[in-house]
Amino acid sequence: MSDAAQQANYPLFPEIEPYRTGTLAVDNLHTLYWEECGNPDGQPVLFLHGGPGGGTTPGHRRFFDPAHYRIVLFDQRGAGKSTPLGEYRQNTTQLLIDDIEKIRVLLGIDQWLVFGGSWGSTLALAYGEAHPKVCLGFILRGIFLCTKAEVDWFVNGMRNFFPEVHQRFADAIPVAERGDLLQAYVKRLFCDDPAIYVEAARQWSRYEGSCLFLTPQAEAISSFESDEVSLGIGRLEVHYMLHGAFMEDDALIKNIGAIAHLPAVIVQGRYDVICPPVSAYRLHEAWPTAAFHVIGDAGHAAMEPGIASALVRATEQFKKQGRFD
Repeated sequence: MSDAAQQANYPLFPEIEPYRTGTLAVDNLHTLYWEECGNPDGQPVLFLHGGPGGGTTPGHRRFFDPAHYRIVLFDQRGAGKSTPLGEYRQNTTQLLIDDIEKIRVLLGIDQWLVFGGSWGSTLALAYGEAHPKVCLGFILRGIFLCTKAEVDWFVNGMRNFFPEVHQRFADAIPVAERGDLLQAYVKRLFCDDPAIYVEAARQWSRYEGSCLFLTPQAEAISSFESDEVSLGIGRLEVHYMLHGAFMEDDALIKNIGAIAHLPAVIVQGRYDVICPPVSAYRLHEAWPTAAFHVIGDAGHAAMEPGIASALVRATEQFKKQGRFD
């Protein structure tokens, strides 16, 4: 465990556009948006976005050298450009894993590097443990294992660091229901009245967006308040938290043996309030061969300068060496 990833600056790669995009109907309800960027003949890498429900952005393409990597991004069920936005029915971790495999087969990819942060790290681990033979390695950031303790921290514990933000989050709920904020938001987010669930989603998403960076960023908060982001974030995060990501508690640690032989790097912000470093440390303890970099001046967001630099460093290392330091 070290801050060695900060010793050199690894800037993001320039903005690029996809060379191919498409949609994939995965069942009678959900249709996924996917895209490919970079080198069509390059090393495949899969980007898994956070949330759940966060969706991909053009900035997510910039962690990878487009001359080397065949970069695959997609919006998970209910997120981003996938439809219907915010749809929680027929939406489980197991179904997301199946979706990833459908995309891999559709694109004719045998094996790929898997890159995911926050909820993306959860899904990356779950996918890898289900399909280790198609994974070349893992780049994981802001670790979230979706345990009961982590869910309770997110809903209640963050007030220890962001009391005024948490107060606003709680103030959206009547006093009589504040003893169980998760259930109070469940009641509103999954009702049939758009006026109620859209506003509840905005409150939930603003809460997260306000705690992403070491120093809160107005642009990030505004983005998380938008209908395009908040509906997916609010509904799907609560859906997955309520059901423990549809996994046995601590399943990702218990099943780490399935991928422990593969190269991996864990990048964690020291002052990540959303996904505190203890989860990343637990993962590293279970997977001691994984490189572990704690960024001393960062919160949760992938675009924190030190975290972004460490992630690019990891993609460059894997490009050149097929491993991580």
